[in-house]
Amino acid sequence: MDDIPLPALFGLLLALIGLAAFFAGSETGLMMLNRYRLKHAAKQGKRSAQLAQSLLKRPDRLIGLILLGNVLSNTLAASVALVIGYRLGGEAGAAIAPLALTFVLLIFGEAAPKTLAALYPERVGLPSAYVFWPLQRLLYPVLVLVNLLSNGLLRLFGVGPEDAAQHSLSAEELRSVVAEAGAMIPQRHQRMLLSILDLERATVEDIMIPRNEIVGIDLSEPWEKTLEAITASSHTRLPVFDGSIDELKGVVHLRKLVRLAVANELRMETLLQLVRDPYYIPEGTPLNQQLLNFQDQKRRIGFVVDEYGDIQGLVTLEDILEEVVGEFTSDPATRIKNVYLDPDGSVLVHGSVTVRSLNRSLGWKLPTGGPKTLNGLVLEKLQELPKPGRRLEINNYQIEITDTRANAVKTARIRPLSAMAATTALPSRG
Repeated sequence: MDDIPLPALFGLLLALIGLAAFFAGSETGLMMLNRYRLKHAAKQGKRSAQLAQSLLKRPDRLIGLILLGNVLSNTLAASVALVIGYRLGGEAGAAIAPLALTFVLLIFGEAAPKTLAALYPERVGLPSAYVFWPLQRLLYPVLVLVNLLSNGLLRLFGVGPEDAAQHSLSAEELRSVVAEAGAMIPQRHQRMLLSILDLERATVEDIMIPRNEIVGIDLSEPWEKTLEAITASSHTRLPVFDGSIDELKGVVHLRKLVRLAVANELRMETLLQLVRDPYYIPEGTPLNQQLLNFQDQKRRIGFVVDEYGDIQGLVTLEDILEEVVGEFTSDPATRIKNVYLDPDGSVLVHGSVTVRSLNRSLGWKLPTGGPKTLNGLVLEKLQELPKPGRRLEINNYQIEITDTRANAVKTARIRPLSAMAATTALPSRG
């Protein structure tokens, strides 16, 4: 090196510092690339994304290549700086040169390029893939040896390179990604995506129609009342039972009954011929699983049964879909059934209304880990039979029992005690 001119040594030193900056910045840029955005770009045919995705499949080899280049450039830069320092200042210059080079490399070879890459990973990481792809092929034997030794050391601590290549998200992490998407996802779509993720948290009991509210065709009633039930029904499918819901015969589609009625052929015998066997759903079934079950069974309505086989309620496909997209109807009078807003700001609620529907519709935070209905929630808190006029407080909500029936809460008045429980438009009483 003694024969190399001093300007050439300075030029070589600058080139080596630039090379060290490239390796440091590209490492940060590649490692900080969004894996899902990278996968999408690769599917769209972007060559740099395809190369980067291939490199990141084995991060141990990529890191080995980057560190190899970084170590070589830093080592050569230190040697050149030592020669320059000796030429300029003798032994004193040779002693100062490594210290000065350390400061320069820290700023220009590490901190600045890594900060830039952290702020703009795609601008730095994707172009660098064009460099590392051929280098990895060229230095493959060296990288294999380096990785063999380093991976062997890691396995002594129970770490394998295959584990580092996994980038799957848990449901909670995915929920955080969707919630923080901001303007990238419209708010309505954001709510729908979060609702889909929340399906696994809810069970069929959370949305079912209680057995005492199931409306259907009672075969024990006179035929005239049966016809009235059919003509007055607002549902497409009706349960058919004999005396009580425990004597369930099945479900009938009203469209088929209308055809017979038009032809004046609707009789009790023909009605029974059109009844389809009931479909039962075990209590505790998550909504996401039940949605798939409805699809597999080609069903749209099912009856929730407990461990003894007793019918607890009814669930429809529409009920589950409304958990995702919201209420299908825009009529305020039917948006929240059995829930009424009084002028004083309190809310009159029927005891059979589910706690989950109250929270979703009104933005409340009543506890959902226990009883499913307001009646059950009040009884759990009271631990005694309810009486009209009794008041209690649950999660910063004051609940006053206004009416009871058969040892159960028929109606209750709820007053939020804090501003967090803002209500939406609800039908007024009367």
